Amino acid sequence: MGKAEYLLVLGACVLVTIPLELAGAHVYRQPRRLLRSILPIAVLFLVWDALAISANVWTYDPAFVSGLRVPWNIPIEEVLFFVVIPVCGLLTYEAVELTLTFLRRHRRQAAGRR
Repeated sequence: MGKAEYLLVLGACVLVTIPLELAGAHVYRQPRRLLRSILPIAVLFLVWDALAISANVWTYDPAFVSGLRVPWNIPIEEVLFFVVIPVCGLLTYEAVELTLTFLRRHRRQAAGRR
């Protein structure tokens, strides 16, 4: 897979969680809420990455990244990681909430029929 490996993993994460949006998670349909939840943490960790890269604390193997970099020498894959993974997490959280709400409602209705 080589240079596309990181991007393929991120793409797979998105593909696996898209059905959650279609099932009613509504994360993408609330862009302001999504930005408010992702942006502060993404900025914090991107600054952390920039400092670590500039201090040679860690690097990214060129064999596994595309070579596209944003300012401060951060690979584009790392920036996408801080967007994609939290979005997938939010989708999963919202889907679990929907499922629990459905189960609670179903349990209440079943108890009411007794």
